[in-house]
Amino acid sequence: MGKESKELLKFLKPFSPDVQKITLWLRDFVYTLYPESNELIYDNYNALAFGFSLSDTAGDAFCSIAVFSKHVNFGFNRGSEIDDPGKILIGNGSLYRYIKVIDKSDFPPKEIKKLLQLACVNAIARYKKGKQILKGETIVKMELAKKRRPS
Repeated sequence: MGKESKELLKFLKPFSPDVQKITLWLRDFVYTLYPESNELIYDNYNALAFGFSLSDTAGDAFCSIAVFSKHVNFGFNRGSEIDDPGKILIGNGSLYRYIKVIDKSDFPPKEIKKLLQLACVNAIARYKKGKQILKGETIVKMELAKKRRPS
């Protein structure tokens, strides 16, 4: 496992062992490629979500992982702005695109590496000069007491 995150492990406890395992595997996948990215954790009402960002703000995130009861979404915050030649990403919002991951076989690593590269370049291009640069931080941005998900 890559970088240790006691906060994330605490938030993952209500989820099944299978969901926890795939979540941590996806997290390690990103950290292997982008070890200096910041992890922003949002323990929300209907999902546990965490993004990988250039700074301490979600607007600078290039990808995210959303944890649900029976699956995990691996997504790109500005996925509509990156080239997806294999058309593996789903979503019809104005920006966010993702793939649904229930098992490792649902996750195409070669294609995702290419998409991550494009998403990171896109995030760097949009990054505003003068912002504080952080590297490798884990930051809990939100923790709601009341949740509608496994408890």
